[in-house]
Amino acid sequence: MSLLTLKCPDPLSFSKPPDSGLINNYSSPRISVSTSQFPITINWVSRSCRIQAKSGNPVEKAEVSSSNGSPSTSFLSVLCPLLKLFSGGDPSRGRNYTFEVATSSLSSMARFPWGSRALSDGFQNRDTNTMDTPMRLQLFEFEACPFCRRVREALTELDLSVEVYPCPKGSVRHREIVRKLGGKEQFPFLVDPNTGTSMYESDEIVKYLFKQYGEGRSPSFGLLGSTLFTGWMPTILRAGRGMMLWDKANMQPPPKKLELFSYENNPYARIVREALCELELPYILQNVGDGSKQKKLLLEASGSEEVPYIIDPNTNTQIGDSEKILAYLFRTYSATVSAAS
Repeated sequence: MSLLTLKCPDPLSFSKPPDSGLINNYSSPRISVSTSQFPITINWVSRSCRIQAKSGNPVEKAEVSSSNGSPSTSFLSVLCPLLKLFSGGDPSRGRNYTFEVATSSLSSMARFPWGSRALSDGFQNRDTNTMDTPMRLQLFEFEACPFCRRVREALTELDLSVEVYPCPKGSVRHREIVRKLGGKEQFPFLVDPNTGTSMYESDEIVKYLFKQYGEGRSPSFGLLGSTLFTGWMPTILRAGRGMMLWDKANMQPPPKKLELFSYENNPYARIVREALCELELPYILQNVGDGSKQKKLLLEASGSEEVPYIIDPNTNTQIGDSEKILAYLFRTYSATVSAAS
């Protein structure tokens, strides 16, 4: 991936507004984008850019990275419709939960070295009573994507929380945001409002995360190259769960983001993340892998260290059983319920 240079005559202004809404307006060729984290104004003169950024501190450099779609991404576009045929139909209907857990557990075995533990001993200065970054990272992705999985595994290792904006096939909200922010529909797409950086390409995102937040650490051995060998196994074993937008999903996002305590390679948490993706529900992902310093937050919320554990501030609901979480999500966030209310 290469970086080109875009000359932006006016500096960007980054600020921390309230937690509401994502994109408010957009125009081209001059782009005005307002997000819940920062407003952006860019004059685009080439496909990628180096930007002047201002965030209450002296002006600093920020980068927006861009690259072409890879053959693997094209392969995923072909694979997704095929997997849909074997996905078991409507995700809200009754499932053979034993089979669901078995295939998710096999998926975890395929990715066993990655996404299960935090490299916490390298982050001694992190305060678990506050957010791990001044403003949360924002990740646009979908659960079935093997390249998105690699980024989520890195986030578990780094013990980082992140705002997840699911972008399933058929997405009505979040894919449009990615096109407006980055210029194309490709995943994963990371936005870091702390540095003014946004970028595609999982390899580059993982390297960036470890450079920025790893305190000298490196990714676990094999993480960057592993996608070609075992990264596709969860996608295939789960028959594309977490890939397509549920056709009965409520088109309006909830006023507040849900909060999920999880770690990437937990088989029960995976099933819940798939449902959140199929419903296109934005949520705060609290990574609590083995050794995570954020387990203190989970223990305070639930009285246990078991995951998944979900908190829905919109209904004041807290649930710690994956099967019950699935039933709750599809019951609460279907278009039918929205119409009735």
